[in-house]
Amino acid sequence: MASSQALQGKTAAVTGAASGIGFASAKALADAGARVVLIDRDAAALDKACAAIGANALPLVMDLLDPAQCNRLLEHTLALLGQLDIFHANAGLYVGGDLLDTTPEAIDRMLNLNVNVVMKNVHNVLPHMIGRGTGDILVTSSLAAHFPTPWEPVYASSKWAIDCFVQTVRRQMFKHGIRVGSVSPGPVITSLLSDWPAEKLAEAKASGSLIEAAEVAEVLLFMLTRPRGMTIRDVVLMPTNFDL
Repeated sequence: MASSQALQGKTAAVTGAASGIGFASAKALADAGARVVLIDRDAAALDKACAAIGANALPLVMDLLDPAQCNRLLEHTLALLGQLDIFHANAGLYVGGDLLDTTPEAIDRMLNLNVNVVMKNVHNVLPHMIGRGTGDILVTSSLAAHFPTPWEPVYASSKWAIDCFVQTVRRQMFKHGIRVGSVSPGPVITSLLSDWPAEKLAEAKASGSLIEAAEVAEVLLFMLTRPRGMTIRDVVLMPTNFDL
């Protein structure tokens, strides 16, 4: 594990930070000494999250599905932090179940947030990091990016796309001193699981096949605290019982 102040003096921004993996990530970063901007569209939840983390947490209310707001992520973040060392693209939506039961509107919304917004956010922050000659970008992917999960074809497809994006951008950016990586957890205890098929969720709970968001955050912190010459390009983590 990283030391308690391993990120002292660093700055970070996390999207979808009011709950789940985003909140756990922001808390881990702040606990390690970083000043962190928590980005979410839910103002009340964001205030509660920042209060729980403490003085190193700063709220930024944004609806990333609004193109005008999305394009100003870096501008608003720099207004609060002055510079950006770490960007965690975490915000996402889940659509599970049979494809024929999914609406075109739900497909559009999920792909826009899970793929387009991630690409636009990374595109937005990269020039700043390139100018400074350093930076870390982390993306929340999923175990579904590595396996054609039959109960979530739309969601899994979005994560396959973003996994390709992470790995290709990483190869473009390392020459600028920027590391790009992703974390691919199996089922995590977050609000996204409320959309799982009821029988699959019950089965996962009964078999102990879920992990905590804080456990994902520990992996993110490990990735960030490696020597600059080392990139952890992707970590797949899952409950041990998930393969049963």
